[in-house]
Parts: sequence; C-alpha cells; structure tokens
Amino acid sequence: MRAIKEILSTRDPKKGKYSKHEHQVYGYYLATILDDLAHTALYIKLAKEVSRDLLEKALAFVKDSKARSRGRLFMWKLKELRNAAKTSS
Repeated sequence: MRAIKEILSTRDPKKGKYSKHEHQVYGYYLATILDDLAHTALYIKLAKEVSRDLLEKALAFVKDSKARSRGRLFMWKLKELRNAAKTSS
C-alpha cells in the first residue's frame, strides 16, 4: 500500500482522472481499498467533507473484517462514528 504523498508526487494532474486535489486521491484510495469503484464519487465527497480521523477509523474497522460488501460496512461504521461524535460533543 502506497502513501498518499507518494501517489500525489507520481501522478500528473492533467492525465489522471481523480488526482487534481488531495481529497480526490484519498477518495479514490478508499474506493480501491473497499473494492467499490462504482461509488468513487461518494468516497471523494466523503474525503472532502468528513474528518480524516473518522474515515481512518472506519477504514481500519473494515480492513480487519471479512465482509462481502466492504463499502456497505464502511458506510455503516462511519455513520456509527459520526453519531458517537455528535453525542459526545
């Protein structure tokens, strides 16, 4: 697995589809890890608007599981983390 900084340094923004901004690269990274390229735009939007800490926690949860639908599990865990963050504030 490559670091986001490494991906940004090796990609040409004019050639890549999702590589102009850092949140686009991270959203594409999420889509590939979750094996859900059909919803890449959703992950890019999440990378832009949601705290990176919450996304990393949800991703770590999904990586440890053997779920058939990793994207669905990721979204469920992200919802749980966001609700927990709202109630603790």
